[in-house]
Amino acid sequence: MTSFLQEFSNYANYVARSITNPSWDNFLTWLLVLSATVWILEIVFPWRTRQGVIRKDFWLDVWYMVFNTIVFSLVGYHAASTVVADVVQGVVASIVGRDAIDMIDVRWMPAWGQLIVLFVARDFIQWNVHRLLHRVPWLWEFHKLHHSVEEMGFAAHLRYHWMETIVYRVLEYLPLALFGFGISDFLIVHVVALAIGHLNHANIYVPLGPFRFIFNNPQMHIWHHAKEIPAGTYGVNYAISLSIWDYLFGTAWIPGNGRDVTLGFPGSDVYPRNFLQQILDPFRRVVSSLHRRSADS
Repeated sequence: MTSFLQEFSNYANYVARSITNPSWDNFLTWLLVLSATVWILEIVFPWRTRQGVIRKDFWLDVWYMVFNTIVFSLVGYHAASTVVADVVQGVVASIVGRDAIDMIDVRWMPAWGQLIVLFVARDFIQWNVHRLLHRVPWLWEFHKLHHSVEEMGFAAHLRYHWMETIVYRVLEYLPLALFGFGISDFLIVHVVALAIGHLNHANIYVPLGPFRFIFNNPQMHIWHHAKEIPAGTYGVNYAISLSIWDYLFGTAWIPGNGRDVTLGFPGSDVYPRNFLQQILDPFRRVVSSLHRRSADS
């Protein structure tokens, strides 16, 4: 408990310094700059011209940005994960063997090469985790929150349940532990992913030409949020940063330009509309489902 409180204090101080002394080597500065830049692009070059500058749920999504990147991720989650990191690494070692940790050694590569390897490997892992969020019923209950967006904008990128952070990080740790990196600062990887994620959800048109088969974009990602998707599928266009995975594995679906497609999911019209209810509702649904299964058995 003492270790957790110390780490909590360390990260809280880090966040405070990031806010009071902004610099290009901290994530919060990049979050603010990228958010402002993409929002300006939405205002000047809107793709959906009938959508307001302050779109539906805009301020709710801004709060999710603050909560998920500062209150939960930077302070609470990182404080806890720092304390249990050694324990998790021990579990990983027991599963794959201690010799397997860092077995894919890329330390011979220049720093930029290692960053590219990390970016691609991490994105492929996240693509697979994203598929699980749609495929596994209890995970979908939490992921519904992200799909409750009715008007798309950059801030919708970070509207998600905090349970997703835990799921992503836990499932990322095992495969990424197999890589041995000679660099310790991965800020640029997180910044690039943040920029692409903001743009994917933005109300702008991004003409990538042939690069659309490599990088995710708003014209592709809008269909991931479409209320109506092909029958018999759990989802489409799972790309986080790189769209190539969807084209390689047959989950890409872009039937039109998607500008005015209806967003949501079946039943999203009665989905909770405020933060607290949205955070609690998935737990209620999962517990109810477990009770029904127990009663049926």
